[in-house]
Amino acid sequence: MKLAEHYGHKPSEELAPLFQRILSNTTLDWFRRQKVKNALFSSFSDFETEQDGEEFNILENLSSAEPSADFDNPETSSQQAQTLRLIEEQLLLLPNRQREAFLLRYWEGMDVLETATAMACSEGSVKTHCSRAVQALSKALQSKGIRP
Repeated sequence: MKLAEHYGHKPSEELAPLFQRILSNTTLDWFRRQKVKNALFSSFSDFETEQDGEEFNILENLSSAEPSADFDNPETSSQQAQTLRLIEEQLLLLPNRQREAFLLRYWEGMDVLETATAMACSEGSVKTHCSRAVQALSKALQSKGIRP
């Protein structure tokens, strides 16, 4: 539906890569939403235990439950957030083509051919832009004390 609604005016040779990108993004979005949903919400039935006919009390069960191993400790979460902010800042400092190639390849998960098609350049150019972006990001992060 997204392809028809937003890209119906495009030439037919551009539709296949657009469809693949829409499908990939939609799938990734669904998995991201599921991960967040599963991390934040649980059904009350997940907490129920068999207690010989006694009424279930979630507060008693939660207070006696041990912390879940699924949750990171605050220090780790804070460090990860700081590192991500640093990476975002450094990405903004990259030249446009390097940033575009890096994000398409490593964030969006496109292969070299897909990235070259999206950027309207050769596969060699994509590899060069990605390599330079990785080197620049690595050098910038190392200067901040972060080992990529």
